[in-house]
Amino acid sequence: MQLLRRAARCGGHLRAQRGHAAGARARRIQDRARSRPARGWGEGAGRRRAGRRHDRGERAGAGRRRPPLHDAAVEARRPLIGVAAYPSSSLANRAVAYLEAGPAASGPLVRDVLGLARTPRGAAVRLATTLLGADPRLTRTDDGRWALASAATASPTLDGCRFAVVDLEATGTSARRGARIIEVAVVAVGGGAGGGDPRLVYHTLVNPGQPIPPVVDRLTGITDALVRDAPPFERVADEVLGALTGTVFVAHNVRFDWSFLAAELHRSRALLLAGPRLCTVRLARRLLPPLESRNLDALAHYFGFEIAGRHRAGPDALAAARILERLLSIARERGARTLGDLMATRKSERGTRHDARSESSAFPLPRSAFP
Repeated sequence: MQLLRRAARCGGHLRAQRGHAAGARARRIQDRARSRPARGWGEGAGRRRAGRRHDRGERAGAGRRRPPLHDAAVEARRPLIGVAAYPSSSLANRAVAYLEAGPAASGPLVRDVLGLARTPRGAAVRLATTLLGADPRLTRTDDGRWALASAATASPTLDGCRFAVVDLEATGTSARRGARIIEVAVVAVGGGAGGGDPRLVYHTLVNPGQPIPPVVDRLTGITDALVRDAPPFERVADEVLGALTGTVFVAHNVRFDWSFLAAELHRSRALLLAGPRLCTVRLARRLLPPLESRNLDALAHYFGFEIAGRHRAGPDALAAARILERLLSIARERGARTLGDLMATRKSERGTRHDARSESSAFPLPRSAFP
């Protein structure tokens, strides 16, 4: 019995010692944690896991939360259904790229785009609305999440669309490498079957501020002397935008013309160009598969007309506009009724993979409103 009592006293003494030791270890860990510099959100694996859980919770549960705060900017903003230019903002561009994967609540948007972690929900909504609410590419859904305006807007009918067919000449083939516009023309085409003949609504020579290479001189007939007294692009930017705003941007090899105009607007006005754009080369490839070539001359020959003054912006834009009218007629015969139908025709020609980066350049060009 005495042995049992002595063992019990020893066991209690050992438990007390272990308790004191555990408490001391806990205090040392807390002291070390206080002495370390504060870590940012997401630096530890646990925090990254918590961030992902927070993201999934907000995205999945946004519809079950309390009603969203009123956003007056949404009501004052028109949907983006045509070409528009707006002030450059890297935050807005990142938000658009983020939302291409689908709608998101304000919390994940503020955290991943603005880099502000663990922002309270109300503050995140107010911050996102202040910074992004005026951007015409973005909208708020009924459950309060942010989404691309193009995804929430019904596609306009072809009869209701206005097309601006653009052609330009430049000192080179790449705006990224410093080539500049020397001539630009815009031709208006109505979307209706009886929309009238294409008409030239804007044309000008442009002083590029750099010598015109001999190869461009021989191809276009545009010389340094011809553009010496022409206005620089910054002086005609407003007129070009006036001819394009609210239209569907069309060109024969649209990537070339879009990238040059976007680069000039970004350089001269710090504006970004956005809106639906259509390439007649790609559309012809889908609608006229037997043709071996879809360049401007081949399509003009196929449709039975000639191009007078080839490799000048005005005649080439008029030729592309006539080709667009024929392609629209063929698309209607095959059931296309809306701009979305036409873009789906173009997308099926490219396959299911959509590579947004392939149409980008050194300038922050947004993706089309109707990809």
